[in-house]
Amino acid sequence: MLPQAHRLKSDKDIKTLSAKGKSVFGMYVGVKAQKNDLNVSRFAVAAGVKVSKKAVDRNRVKRQVRTIVHSHLDEIVPGYDVLLIVRKEAVGKKSSEIEEQLMKTLDKAKLLV
Repeated sequence: MLPQAHRLKSDKDIKTLSAKGKSVFGMYVGVKAQKNDLNVSRFAVAAGVKVSKKAVDRNRVKRQVRTIVHSHLDEIVPGYDVLLIVRKEAVGKKSSEIEEQLMKTLDKAKLLV
C-alpha cells in the first residue's frame, strides 16, 4: 500500500491531471503526469470497465501496480502528480511483466531519477 503522502485522492486533482497532464502510454500501463508544488510525487491508479468486466480482475491489477510503485518510490522523481491508467492487456499478467513495462513507461515519461 502506498504511504498516505504519496496518494492522489482528490477528485478535482485527478480530473485536472486527466485533462491537462502529459501522456505516455506503454504496453500495459499509461501514464499521465503533471508537476505539483509539493516535494513528493502522488499517484492514482485507474482501471475502467473496458479493462475487464470483473471487478476482481480490475482490483487485482490495480493492487499489482500500486505495489510496484511503492517498491520503486525512491527511484521516482519527486514533485509530480501521476495517474496510472491500466490497459486491458495487463489483466492476467505476472507482476514481474507489469513491473518491467511500467518502469519502461515511467522512464519514457522522464519520471525516473
